[in-house]
Amino acid sequence: SRVGQVEYLGNKLIKYGIPVVTPIGGHGVFLDAAAILPHIPQDEFPAQALAAAIYVDSGVRGMERGIVSAGRDPRTGENRRPKLELVRLTIPRRVYTQSHMDVVAESVIEVYEQSDIITGLRFTYEPESLRFFQATFEPFPAA
Repeated sequence: SRVGQVEYLGNKLIKYGIPVVTPIGGHGVFLDAAAILPHIPQDEFPAQALAAAIYVDSGVRGMERGIVSAGRDPRTGENRRPKLELVRLTIPRRVYTQSHMDVVAESVIEVYEQSDIITGLRFTYEPESLRFFQATFEPFPAA
């Protein structure tokens, strides 16, 4: 079942020491990007950077749930600053096997082990609405 797969993936990541939100949910695992990438300031989109790194490593797509998703304050134009910077790994029903969950876990672990080389991101295109779906980014140069 999907709930079992989510629990399996979440527990595998926790066992390795990867910061995830607990309790583990029924539809996905939420990675704590701020804890995984503490060297990336919120204005450089740590959750988006983590999601991109996982995708580059394995093709696994995650969803940023942080400052990019929060959008801008319409009055000030400043980024809204949520307290959490998360990457959601959502698992669809009746599609993947435990072996697929192992591939996801291996990729997250690989990225976690190399997290110090991940840089923040900046917008190359930021639409007025739905920026979390349509924006494009580029990495900041490594320090």
